[in-house]
Amino acid sequence: MSMSSPYEIGPIRPPSEARSLLLRLTRNCPWNRCEFCPVYKNRKFSRRSVDEIKRDIDAAAQVHAGMFKTAFLQDANSIVMKTDDLVEVLEHLGARFPEIERVTIYGRAATVARKSVEELARLREAGLTRLHLGLESGYGPVLEYVKKGATPEQIIEAGRKVKQSGISLSEYVLLGLGGRKWWREHARATAEALNSIDPDYVRVRTLRVVRGTPLWDKLQSGRFARLSDEEIVREERLMIDRLEGMSGYFASDHSLNLLMQVRGRLPDAKEDMLKTIDRYLGLAEREKRLFELGRRLHVFHNLADLRDESRRAGVEQVLAEIEADGDTSVDEVTFELMGRML
Repeated sequence: MSMSSPYEIGPIRPPSEARSLLLRLTRNCPWNRCEFCPVYKNRKFSRRSVDEIKRDIDAAAQVHAGMFKTAFLQDANSIVMKTDDLVEVLEHLGARFPEIERVTIYGRAATVARKSVEELARLREAGLTRLHLGLESGYGPVLEYVKKGATPEQIIEAGRKVKQSGISLSEYVLLGLGGRKWWREHARATAEALNSIDPDYVRVRTLRVVRGTPLWDKLQSGRFARLSDEEIVREERLMIDRLEGMSGYFASDHSLNLLMQVRGRLPDAKEDMLKTIDRYLGLAEREKRLFELGRRLHVFHNLADLRDESRRAGVEQVLAEIEADGDTSVDEVTFELMGRML
């Protein structure tokens, strides 16, 4: 339970749920082996009883009645609950918060693939409107390497089932996850998986290798070679270029992404997204490093900020100091800065 809340709240939620009512249905992650994820390490998964969850909903209603239009159900994979139990929770939430218009939840593809379309449709009828799934990569060797616990086939099956049920589907893609070894395969196979699913939202995230994770250990030992900002953008371009037949929204809604303005409704926005990427790739090398540094310092938000002299001056000074040092590259500095970002 949060120190400031009369009901229990988990540690994370998607950026798109920043204004949502947060309710904890399960604690932590039942898989918890993904080598890139730091969130639930050394924390044991546990299920909360339906009665306990309903009491939390009642407590939330006493404090927040009429205040929220959306709700997000935590933690990492609460759709692992028995369908009957989750339906009961959703119906109770709807009764106590009739004003809520959108209810979303995280889920693992391997878990969702085990549910039938009919079960998922029951959840939709009970009030579940959106499901967030971590696709991460469509390339099997990458998924195995980071111990994702799902195959491309399971990911596609789960996504299609969600779409068939009528629940809105949000798929997450982790740019850079293939490293230098598999970046092309990661981009191409991920595009193929997305084309096969046609999710309502594609949400891209840039890989942040966090100290203390197994992937950090692989990075330090040389078993994983990370991509630079520019290389990740080239990977993203390859993936977007191969998206075909999709009608969902491509969202770059996390501050870790270098080019957050690469977004829009597919297929119409595809050309503009590629043009934005090409504008960055066409910059002089020093301008690229300046922009990368400015983004990680939270001074620049988009490419147009390079023309803002008031923003540019401070970043220029930091860049000059890095160049004068000689022992540290901009890439190393930006990597360190990303490690401090949420």
